[in-house]
Amino acid sequence: MYFNSNTLVYLDGEFVKAADASCSVYAQSLHYGYSVFEGIRAYKTPDGTRIFKAEEHYERLHFSCRAVGLPLKYSVAELTQLTYQLLEMNNLQDAYIRPLVYAATPNMSLTAPQESNLMVAAWEWGKYLGDRTLRVMVSPYERPNPKSVPVEAKVSGHYVNSTIACSDAKAKGYDEALLLDMNGFVAEGPGSNFFYEKDGELYTAPPGSILRGITRNTVIELAREAGITVHEKFFTPEVLQEADAAFLTGTAAEVVGVQSINAHVFKKPFEESIGALLGRRYSALVTGGLVPC
Repeated sequence: MYFNSNTLVYLDGEFVKAADASCSVYAQSLHYGYSVFEGIRAYKTPDGTRIFKAEEHYERLHFSCRAVGLPLKYSVAELTQLTYQLLEMNNLQDAYIRPLVYAATPNMSLTAPQESNLMVAAWEWGKYLGDRTLRVMVSPYERPNPKSVPVEAKVSGHYVNSTIACSDAKAKGYDEALLLDMNGFVAEGPGSNFFYEKDGELYTAPPGSILRGITRNTVIELAREAGITVHEKFFTPEVLQEADAAFLTGTAAEVVGVQSINAHVFKKPFEESIGALLGRRYSALVTGGLVPC
C-alpha cells in the first residue's frame, strides 16, 4: 500500500529504496516514541504538482523538533526542495507526504540526542476517513494535559493516545472518536480538528489542548473570507445536542462530515452545511481550481 519494490524514500541525505531503509532495534525513537513528523499533501494542479503549504508544514516540523529537543539541520527551503525531488523520482502527483525526524542511534537513555535522522516518504493515499459522513463517539480517553507534554508539537508518541481512542471507538461500532481535554471540554479527533455549526456560525476549540492543524487554520481563513463567523472557544459535548451540523478537518482527512455524536444525529444534512461548502472551497484551493460558491 505504502511502497513497492521501486519506491524511493529520502533517508539522511540519500534517496534509497524503501525496502532497504532500516533502523536499529535499539533506536531511542523506537523505544520511546521520541520523534516528530508532519503530514503533508501534494496535488496535481493546472501548474503542475504543488505541495500545499509546504512552508507552513516544515516550519511546524522545526517547531516540533525544538519543542522536544531534536536537532534538525535542514532548512525549510531544503526540505521543500528534496520533497519535490522525491515526488518526481516516484512519479507522484497527488500524494501524501510523511517527513519523520527521529533518533536512530542506539540509546536507551531518556535524554535528548546530539543528532537526529530524517526520513521523507510519499505515497498515493485517498482521504484518510473516506467521503461518507461519520458516526463519532465521545471518547473516555482525554487529550494529554498540555502541562505534561508540548501538545502543539506533532510528536509521534502523542499518537499512542490517538490510536487507543480511535481503536476503542471502532470496537464500539463507531467510525471515529472525539476526545475531550482534562477540563471536560471538546478538544479534537484522534488525528483531526473538530468544528460544529449553529445558526450559520462555526465553533471550534481554541489553542490549548489541541494541535492547531494547518487544514484547520485554512478552513477558518476560507470561512472568514466567505463572511462566516468562526468562534474559537471552549465548549462541552452537551452543547452539540443543539448543533446543526459538524465536521472534521486534517491534512490526511481533508474535510469530512460528521453524521452523529453518540446517539445524537445532526438535523442538517451535511451536503447542505457550512462544512460541505468549505470542503468544496478547500478542494478548489488545493487543486488550483476555481473556488465554488
